[in-house]
Amino acid sequence: MSLEKTTVAHWNQAWSRGVRPRLPSSLDINVRNYKALLARHVQPGMDFLEIGFAPGKLLAWAAQRLGATVTGVDYSPRGVEVARGLFEALGIEADLRCESIFNTTLHRASFDVVYSAGVIEHFDDPREIVAMHTALLRPGGIALIHVPNYGGLYGSLQARLDPHNLALHNLRIMSLPALLALAPAADDLTAATYHWGRLSPWILSLPRLMHPRIGTAFAWLLNGLAHLQPVTVDLLAPMLVLEIRKRAAA
Repeated sequence: MSLEKTTVAHWNQAWSRGVRPRLPSSLDINVRNYKALLARHVQPGMDFLEIGFAPGKLLAWAAQRLGATVTGVDYSPRGVEVARGLFEALGIEADLRCESIFNTTLHRASFDVVYSAGVIEHFDDPREIVAMHTALLRPGGIALIHVPNYGGLYGSLQARLDPHNLALHNLRIMSLPALLALAPAADDLTAATYHWGRLSPWILSLPRLMHPRIGTAFAWLLNGLAHLQPVTVDLLAPMLVLEIRKRAAA
């Protein structure tokens, strides 16, 4: 198994404060970007899996707003605990499992959409986890995998703002050709990569640039401007997407 750049303890700490019991707000440009991507592919009644789903807000949105039957797998006990509380508060049914995706009890070829956001870049060699995405797809399904776009402008800025955080990411995969090379070579799979999303300040540690309150206010100003951006601009796109389709059964 590929070595991870983060640990269970890291993610338990990340979710230690919990979340508010509500769906994610599109006022956050990151959330808007994620929703727009999923809305292109997820239809009512589809079986939808999110790998690394904690704290569960996007998964809850996919269930309540897109009408998907949702499953989540995450290896952080605290993250799964927080997500279960969220789903209970919102009255949403889901299959939420605390386990490693490499030793999952999920059945292969069971999902129409397998999704992960900001997961695979925390592995030194992400090919195994990418292969797990496709193994869980049923024929005709699609895997949507995206990572932060730290290969260009965002990476240069983050290297100055927060090099410790940047070191938790596998920067070698953060180009479209490198991301495409992670897709398994199989006759029934086709893969593509592309930039996605409006400008986002949230993948940068801007509060470190100045007083935390001023940095946060500046980030929200950029966030507001991003909502005015009409189309994706590759240089400013905060996400790189790997899309893998499994051929439908004959």
